[in-house]
This record gives sequence, structure tokens and C-alpha cells, in this order.
Amino acid sequence: MMYIQQLFHKDVQLLKPYSYGPYDVVRGDKQAIRLTEGCCWNCSNCYEPTEFKIFGTPEIKRNHVLIYDMNLLCKPEALEIIEKLGEKRVNDKVVYYELVCGIDYRFLTQEIANALHANRFKKMRLAWDGSYSEQKKIKKAIDLLLKAGYKRKQIMLFFLCNYSTVSFDEQLKKLDLAKIWNVKVCDCYFDGCVFPRVTSRYWSMNECKEFRKKVRKHNQLVNFGIDPEC
Repeated sequence: MMYIQQLFHKDVQLLKPYSYGPYDVVRGDKQAIRLTEGCCWNCSNCYEPTEFKIFGTPEIKRNHVLIYDMNLLCKPEALEIIEKLGEKRVNDKVVYYELVCGIDYRFLTQEIANALHANRFKKMRLAWDGSYSEQKKIKKAIDLLLKAGYKRKQIMLFFLCNYSTVSFDEQLKKLDLAKIWNVKVCDCYFDGCVFPRVTSRYWSMNECKEFRKKVRKHNQLVNFGIDPEC
């Protein structure tokens, strides 16, 4: 079900369609689902409610499933849900999963990292919406995933761009760390904006475009080890 959630960020009122409740849609060879709702943090940049709801698992109809829960790992039932998903089969073949909205490093343990890998969760997206000062915690989360069996190319950091909490210059410092750690970056723009429909909110358009260009180049180097455009 779609609603309009009204949020106030400083002097800017935002109106954004937001989906609540269980979700189960098949698109071609992929299935998109939502199993839970709610997040404990109530961040200013997020529309997710704080009340926890568990909807249960719909029938799994495809071998590639996109999970749209905003913060699955913060739920006490997270480990049980991950393990039960791993038992699913479609046409006698295993199912692969993606946590599309990312992983909250604050709830990532070695046990959960191991369970994610064992139950075929791929494309590990770690949310790093916060400041450069969180670097040690992010590095620890990366190490947990590596120890579980993930490769560096399978790990991506979500950066929240064009928002008030992290400046353009600070995001560049975070990008430098991603270079050292050799993991990819996804430049996520505030309020769900995506290029070419990004508008200047807290960064200038030149900063938005420049950061996107740098992220694209960084990801090419991680993926290929060389600059394919040279």
C-alpha cells in the first residue's frame, strides 16, 4: 500500500510516496518481497517507522529474490528468517537473495555474516550514511563479511550524498578509505533521487556530478583492477 509521508528537514518539507506493509511482486526472473517493517533508529533522512512488524515469508516463486526490508538485521528474528530463507527451493534449485536496502553494521555479527553467506545472500551492501569517524566500525563489518567467505568485489558501501549530515569533502575522505579497503561504493542521493533526476539539496550540482564521476571510476578499478577507459 502506498502512502504519502510528510517529513520536515530544516526548512524543507518533503513529500515522498512510501510503501508500507508486506510486499510480494514477481518481475520476470526475479521476485521482490518485504518480510518485516520498522527500524529502531528513527533517522532524519529515513521514512521507515519505528514500530516493528513481522509479515512472514510469502511463497518463493523465483530463484533470485530481492528483499526490500529497510533494516532486517535489527529484528530479533533476523537470524531465524535468514536461515529459513536458505532452505527454500524453486524447481529443485537453490534461491539467491539480495538485501537491497543494505546492512546495518551495528547489528552485524560473525554469526549473522556466516548465515548470510551460507544461505546465499549476495551483493553485500553496507550502509555508511554517517561520518568519517565511523571508519573503524565499518572496517570491522567488512572484516566480518570477508571472514564469512565474501570477496571484496561482493561488498559495497552505501554513501548518503546530497544531505546535511555528511559534506562533499567528508564523503571524499570516505571514498579514499574505500580505495584502501578495495570495496565498491554506491552513491545514494537524498530522498531517493537518482541521476539524471538529482537536484541540488545540500550539495551543489557540480559536487553531485563530480562525486558520481569519482565513484564510477573507483568501482571500475575495483571490478577490473585497471581503468578500462584508458
